[in-house]
Amino acid sequence: MKIAFLSPFYPFRGGIAQFGDSLYLALATKNEVKAFSFTRQYPGLLFPGKTQFVAENDLDRHIPVTRVLDSINPFTWNKTAKEIIKFKPDIVLISYWMPFFAPAFGKVAGLLQKRGIKIIGLMHNVIAHEKRVGDEALTKYFFNRCDGFVLLNKSSEKDLLDLKPDAKYIIHSHPLYDHYGSKIDRAEARSKLGIQAEKKVILFFGFIRDYKGLDLLIESMKDLTDDYLLLIAGEVYGDFKKYDELIDKSGVRNKINLQVKYIPETEIRVFFSASDVCVLPYRTATQSGIAGIAYHFDLPVIVTNVGGLAEMVNENKTGLIINELSPERISDKLKEYFENNLKGKFIPYIYEYKNEHSWQKLALKITNNYP
Repeated sequence: MKIAFLSPFYPFRGGIAQFGDSLYLALATKNEVKAFSFTRQYPGLLFPGKTQFVAENDLDRHIPVTRVLDSINPFTWNKTAKEIIKFKPDIVLISYWMPFFAPAFGKVAGLLQKRGIKIIGLMHNVIAHEKRVGDEALTKYFFNRCDGFVLLNKSSEKDLLDLKPDAKYIIHSHPLYDHYGSKIDRAEARSKLGIQAEKKVILFFGFIRDYKGLDLLIESMKDLTDDYLLLIAGEVYGDFKKYDELIDKSGVRNKINLQVKYIPETEIRVFFSASDVCVLPYRTATQSGIAGIAYHFDLPVIVTNVGGLAEMVNENKTGLIINELSPERISDKLKEYFENNLKGKFIPYIYEYKNEHSWQKLALKITNNYP
């Protein structure tokens, strides 16, 4: 099968680009695949981070990418469609995660459909985390130009059918990122981060955005003893000042290790190897690549029961689920986890989970269902 894949790829940073790289490689083992990506993904004024691109020493998996689409330049939308048509694909996969891209993706998809090319929307988010006026109309514009969809969790099913009742779709859970190397010695990892060996280390990892609930996790530290340590690792979208003020207001500065910066892929294993559990206290979610990274490093997770996040946890086997979104319930789950020494009990189940959530299985499900 010939597959065109329109998505962020390296050198763009973030989980969706990493997802694109991993799925491309899995699809390419048995299909002819061509990657198409952005010349400009976000205008600088609209991007809240420091840069949209990876660090110099981040992993390059050497995927050949045709960079042609500018999200805000309509002239490139026609050009993108022409480049894809030249490839003569059987299907086109388009990674979708927010309505900002719907005009560009919808135009490209419409032009391809006129040539009889099947369009498959790969749904990282059906509904945007941070909703804005006009989102629904933009999303419908793109969805109405898709012949099928790939959902990465079951909780997105209702959202999709609300917007497109006749949608054809498949569901497959988010595979686990497995390209960060192996974990390193716990003591070595803690030494690199200046963390004492006896600490109970809680990891919050990834881009820091309001919907991810870091403020709730910070507040939960008030109810924990001084042998608990919250390791915050990731670049902030916006300003970290409000979190800094909350840390001081809550009186938990001594229980927090701040690594507020972009974490290069070569350093990711240090943070997960140093930690005892990874916590995702999200207010909203579809699924999370962070949970997948944690499992890759045999690290259990504690997540809030929002969106499809809980679908990534076999409760009391690979992690714990917080059913009420509050600092008190977060601290309760952390106490339950550490007081019952659950990490060692959960690791065998994480091994089983990893075997079931591969990129090859997702690739095969896509090609089998959209021939």
